[in-house]
Parts: sequence; C-alpha cells; structure tokens
Amino acid sequence: MSAESAGNRPLSGVRVLDLSRVLAGPYVGRMLADLGADVVKVEPPEGDVTRKWGKQIAGLSGYYTQQNVGKRNISVDLRVAGSAELVTKLAEHADVLVENFRPGVMDKLGLSYAALSARNPRLVMLSVSGFGQDGPDAKRPAYAAVIHAESGIVQREAALNGTRASDPRISIADMNAALHGLIGLLSALVMRDRTGVGQHVDISMLESMVATDDYMHLALDGLGAREGVIVNKTWDVVGGQIVVAGDFRWVWRRLQETFDLKDPAAGDAPISEKARLRQAAAADFFSSFTEREALLAALARADLPYGVVKESRETLASPALQARGAIASVDDRAGGTRNVIRSPYRFSNAESGVAGPAPYRGEHNRQVLEQWLRLSSAEIEQLERDGVVLYEPPPSEKS
Repeated sequence: MSAESAGNRPLSGVRVLDLSRVLAGPYVGRMLADLGADVVKVEPPEGDVTRKWGKQIAGLSGYYTQQNVGKRNISVDLRVAGSAELVTKLAEHADVLVENFRPGVMDKLGLSYAALSARNPRLVMLSVSGFGQDGPDAKRPAYAAVIHAESGIVQREAALNGTRASDPRISIADMNAALHGLIGLLSALVMRDRTGVGQHVDISMLESMVATDDYMHLALDGLGAREGVIVNKTWDVVGGQIVVAGDFRWVWRRLQETFDLKDPAAGDAPISEKARLRQAAAADFFSSFTEREALLAALARADLPYGVVKESRETLASPALQARGAIASVDDRAGGTRNVIRSPYRFSNAESGVAGPAPYRGEHNRQVLEQWLRLSSAEIEQLERDGVVLYEPPPSEKS
C-alpha cells in the first residue's frame, strides 16, 4: 500500500500491536489494518494454529490469510528472557494493543495493562476473553461453541426447529466480540484525544452475545423461546428453497390481498388449524410457479422480503457482492493471487480495504524493530542469537 493511499485511510498513523491468535483478536487487527492502521502481529515460535486451517498456498492457509492480510509480523518467544521487555518497548510506541489470552496470562508474562500503561499512559489495550477479565468464570477456557451453548442460542434454535441441539457452523461469538471490541477500542482512542490518557477495554464473548441477542427480551420478561418469536419460514419452490421473512399472518395477508387467494380455513376454526391450512395454501401457491423468475417477480409484486437459500460459493458470485467489490485479490506469495473478503466499510471521503498479503512468521522482524525501536542490525542479531525473535522462512526460501 502506497504512503499516499495509506494517508487517505481513517486510521493512518495508528500503530497496533496484535498479540492475539485464532479469530476474535486477529479479526480486530484485520479490520484495523483495512482501515489504515499499521498492525504488527506478534506471533509465537509455534505459530498461530490457524496457519494449518484450510487450503495452503505457499505455506499460507486460507483461514490465516483471511484474518491476517495487511499485517506485518514479528515472531517473539515470550518464554525467553528479555522477550517481555522487547514487547513492552514495542508497546511504548503503540497506540493500541490487542490480546485474547485467557485472563491472567498477560500478567504472568509481565505484560499486564498496569505494567504497560506505566510505560505508555496513552496506550489503549483491548482484551477479548470468554467471560471477561473478572467474575467466577473468568479463567475458564472458551471457544465460540462454548459461548454459543451458554448464551442460549443453541437451545433456542433446537427448541424452535424441533431438533437436537447443535452448534452453528459460524463463529458468531468470536465475531460479535471482535466487533464490539473494535467499537470499544476506537471509542477509547477518541476519548484519549480528549484526555491524553488511554485505557483497558475488557470485552467478554458471553456479554457480547447477550448484548446483540435481539430476542433476549423474551427471557428478561420470563417468556419461552416460542413466545413472541417470529419464525421465518423456508419454502420448497422451483429451483430450490427460499426464505420469506416476517410473521406468517402478515405474509398470508399480503398474498391474499395481492393475488386474491381464497382462505381455506373456516372463520370459527381454531388458530392452530387456521395456521396449518393457510401455510398449506401458501405452499401450494408458491409451488404453482414453474419458473423461478416468475415466482420472485410475484414475491416482489406482493412486496414480500425474500431470500434465496444459497450455498456459500453462490453467495460469493452474487451480483450484489460483485457490484460492491466485496471480494478482494491479494498476493498469494506464489506468483499469483488469492481471494479474501474485503471489510464492509465504505466511506464518502476515505479509503479502506486490504492493505497487503498475509505475512510469514517473523517476516518483518528487522523492519519493525528498526522502524519502531530504532534498533541497529547488531542489536537485532543479538535478539536472534538469544532466541527472543525468530524467523520462519517461506517455502520458497527453504532448501
């Protein structure tokens, strides 16, 4: 990314030290990089576990690439003497530090917010954890599946669909926490502009799930999963399935008014019987179309919000995403390109988007240590000899 391009990004000039791994923390760093921040990922010698997840191209996996494009990378062994001091010095030159270790780990490493802010009072530190930095469950290990179960969404979906409880195939808890973390740290940066002082932002995955659960009001009012929840039905139609959004009573009224459908239920029939018969009539109406485009035109005529049930690869090829430039191509480090999802931020007077390829472990050791800390080649070489910083060469450099 050119200096001119970086200068027109909202977070140009913001320095971020990203000590996180897997998803919640790395996604925060990825979004900050897309918005123009200089994000330096600090990776352990064994590497982020996601380096092994997904298709490998030139030693870089798809999952790791998606969450870490645009970052620079240094590899530090935090078990070696002198490593905590090196990270502390880097934090002195950072605006933001992101971490998602289990609560207490940063303290044991000598990298608590108290220790870091004593050296850099302007530092904003974001900590993302399963249950928050304090409380009875703070030290529990937590992955998205754990939080999905404990937040109530797994049980609710099972109850509504009449199926056995199962974890959704998307890390909702991680992404919710990441986005709330992003909002929190950006708010702390704005406040720092007023006060001159940074702060520690504590984000709990469980709280993030509860805060973004728009049906949690049912439980707050003592109601069950089926009470007051609008179930958006899926219909089998020509060419596959569609979802028609909205309370079915409203959907039925729109179909009746637009297409003069006859009500199959007697006026004095029980509500459950009316619902069953009307849903069957709607299913018959949808099934009467032999061409998908005619059906979609009919739904549009009735002003019914619908969604075509798609497989992920169909979604990526959709005209809506293509027109918005939602898929970006990055250097695959093997002489070609690979696709990643672009961040969704679109500004009227600023740029955003993928800032560069995914890094190898320790690829930018020298570059970052020279630029941020003004270390000499001799000093960097000593850190390498001491095992504080390490470098894992890409496949092309290995014999």
